[in-house]
Amino acid sequence: MSTDSINKARFQHFKNKGKDQDEMRRRRNEVTFELRKSKRDESLLKRRNVPQADSTEEEETDKALGHTSLDVIVTNANSPEPDVQLSAIQGARKLLSSDRNPPIDDLIQSGILPILVHCLRRHDNPSLQFEAAWALTNIASGTSLQTTAVVNTGAVPLFLELLKSPHQNVCEQAVWALGNIIGDGPDFRDYVIKLGVVPPLLSFIKPEIPLPFLRNVTWVIVNLCRNKDPPPPVETIKELLPALCMLIHHSDVNILVDTVWALSYLTDGGNDQIQMVIDSSVVPQLVPLLSHKEVKVQTAALRAVGNIVTGTDEQTQVVLNCDALSHFPALLNHSKEKINKEAVWFLSNITAGNQQQVQAVIDAGLIPMIIHHLNKGEFQTQKEAAWAISNLTISGTKAQVSYLVSQKVIPPLCNLLTVRDPQVIQVVLDGISNVLKLAGSQFFTIANEIEECGGLYKIEALQNHENEEIYKLAYEIIDQYFSDDQADEDLSLMPQSSDQGYQFDPNAAIPTDGFKF
Repeated sequence: MSTDSINKARFQHFKNKGKDQDEMRRRRNEVTFELRKSKRDESLLKRRNVPQADSTEEEETDKALGHTSLDVIVTNANSPEPDVQLSAIQGARKLLSSDRNPPIDDLIQSGILPILVHCLRRHDNPSLQFEAAWALTNIASGTSLQTTAVVNTGAVPLFLELLKSPHQNVCEQAVWALGNIIGDGPDFRDYVIKLGVVPPLLSFIKPEIPLPFLRNVTWVIVNLCRNKDPPPPVETIKELLPALCMLIHHSDVNILVDTVWALSYLTDGGNDQIQMVIDSSVVPQLVPLLSHKEVKVQTAALRAVGNIVTGTDEQTQVVLNCDALSHFPALLNHSKEKINKEAVWFLSNITAGNQQQVQAVIDAGLIPMIIHHLNKGEFQTQKEAAWAISNLTISGTKAQVSYLVSQKVIPPLCNLLTVRDPQVIQVVLDGISNVLKLAGSQFFTIANEIEECGGLYKIEALQNHENEEIYKLAYEIIDQYFSDDQADEDLSLMPQSSDQGYQFDPNAAIPTDGFKF
């Protein structure tokens, strides 16, 4: 396989180098998973409603409930006496609100679920509605099977009815319960959406809403935006975006963090969703959050704008036009390595763009900082830096690649040729091959640098690598640029380099002595 063939195949791993819209996203599955695999405490998929009680009160509650069997609670929950019934439902709720292993399965098996759901209909008794909604909220916070049990008992339409309750605590508990059900996955999310959750939910976003209630509403919006297999319905996204554009101005950090994560989930759903977010005019408010004083906000903002720049060059330019690159010196020097890694990931998508976007990264003085992470960063950050460098060698002009070489990128790039990750090795080999292809009159300087830092020895060794793509690419580099059988040292016989690669003189004689270093 020729280098051109290998590069052609590799182009599909880079943004804007593929044949269709899907291939135009330089979205590497394992990196995407890696960036998302840690769960965020700020916006969990499901949450239990655990009251803030002191330890003495909790112990007294546990002792009282310890003497009350589930059978008694279920029996009393069916009592015609309002006080007896309320006390029983409250007892079930307290069991489920315990911080210590709530007996969710035991309560489901006791048969109390239909009773709790029936209590949601008791508009004459808002206290009973509230306690039942709270208990069901905590059951729905459990496993998917436990959440499904709540849904199958017919709770969702009743929760939607409770959003109209004149009692705020009942409304808020219904919002919380629906958030847990929506958070179970796209099937329940879409089911609740079809039943009409969005308009009443958004109606709560108003100046007089208490802060804890608004935090819950925002958290539910996050769950509505979450999941991309399939993504939320287009109409739902259009309904939610104006609310997110409003909430991004909120001063509360929790609301701000959830709002930005919601935008990050929407921008993770493909170019069409990216465009919807751009069209909402929220990007100019999003980009400055890269320098927010709270790390949680910075992390969410970096993910959101990072997702946008995985789109088309035009979508990427919207972010750059908001002066995004001015925030990156601080992000690349951040004390949190995760921020460093995602900042380099962001830049790897800019260097995969057009030549003007590559130049913007150069002009912002960020190349030396990327090379620093290539050399000194933790491995996952080094991996992103290798992508950023390799992308530049494909997207950049000869002058831009020459600048990259002048910043001493070759030694740290060659250092990664001995790592265990075959993808990193292949990315590095791609970069080295592209640099040599555009070297022109700098060829011997670059080749010597590769040899002096031990890179040539490592490339030679990779000709025996178990990965077929790696050993083929290593062989091509040795064969084309370091073989004794290829060309003489006479510079007059070197092909002329251009942005399209080498232009060979068809009349030139083919030397037989090879290169001498």
